[in-house]
Amino acid sequence: MAESAACPAFQLGRPRYDQTSFLGRLRHFIDIIDPSTLFVSEKKLKECIKILDDYKHGTLPPGVSADQLWEAQKIKQAIIHPDTGEKIFMPFRMSGYVPFGTPIVIGLLLPNQTVMSTIIWQWLNQSHNACVNYANRNATKPTPTSKFLQGYVGAVTSAVSIAVGLNVLIQKANKLSPSTRMIIQRFVPFPAVASANICNVALMRHNELSEGIDVLDNNGTVVGSSKIAARHAIMETAFTRVVLPMPIFVLPPIIMSYLERLRFLQRNRRLLLPIHSVVCLVTFGLSLPVAISLFPQMSQIEVSRLEPEIAMATDCSVLTYNKGL
Repeated sequence: MAESAACPAFQLGRPRYDQTSFLGRLRHFIDIIDPSTLFVSEKKLKECIKILDDYKHGTLPPGVSADQLWEAQKIKQAIIHPDTGEKIFMPFRMSGYVPFGTPIVIGLLLPNQTVMSTIIWQWLNQSHNACVNYANRNATKPTPTSKFLQGYVGAVTSAVSIAVGLNVLIQKANKLSPSTRMIIQRFVPFPAVASANICNVALMRHNELSEGIDVLDNNGTVVGSSKIAARHAIMETAFTRVVLPMPIFVLPPIIMSYLERLRFLQRNRRLLLPIHSVVCLVTFGLSLPVAISLFPQMSQIEVSRLEPEIAMATDCSVLTYNKGL
């Protein structure tokens, strides 16, 4: 098999880039959310699947490079669900998250929101998130649909309640000038979305607190099921879900507050919406992979902090667990 010096040796099912470093995780997630995979033809997809099947069965024709194998795996993983083997509906793929999610982000961040528009945009955002979560779920252990519905209803309720509540409070704050009120109002989507994300994690994963999650040794062997590791995983995921939307919902209002003071835009008010849309698209596209890459999906915990029966079952001083997304 041909292999370039700059390209790592291909490993089926493994990430191309080192997941222990921020840069490696960043390059990995840029691949995952690459929207170019949305335009891959059925013929190209079948070719990628065949190349990977040939590699798996040791029948790969000569001349196929590691680069070609990595590209084939990237395309397959972007389109095909790893557990069900079925194609993921285009708007709910991770590669479709930015292009299909940007119009919702633009709507959430529009100034002068009414109560009804706030409810509609928050509902659309949580509906899109719920569909993406369900389409990319772990299907090895079937999760009842009722669990997803519970998380969805909880997320919508908390997002709408906080967004509407904060907007009403801001409107009633008589001491604030209209311009200050509008600036503050633009930041309302962030606490609403962050709280909805926490609520969603708590409702979707509360059973892990009673059942525990798998902890692995250095060889990837399951040592046992830990409730303490589950508590850490849920707290870390909740914190990640608060940090993730921060640049997406905080940076555009700051940038737009500055741009709107420019004389050119004050004279050409009709350009505000297109510029606002571009700012949201660029911020979303650039900050999403950076935000996701801040935290490794696999976390480590000292054995001394886990249950005694797990400490007795291993010689390792540190174990690993999947914190989830």
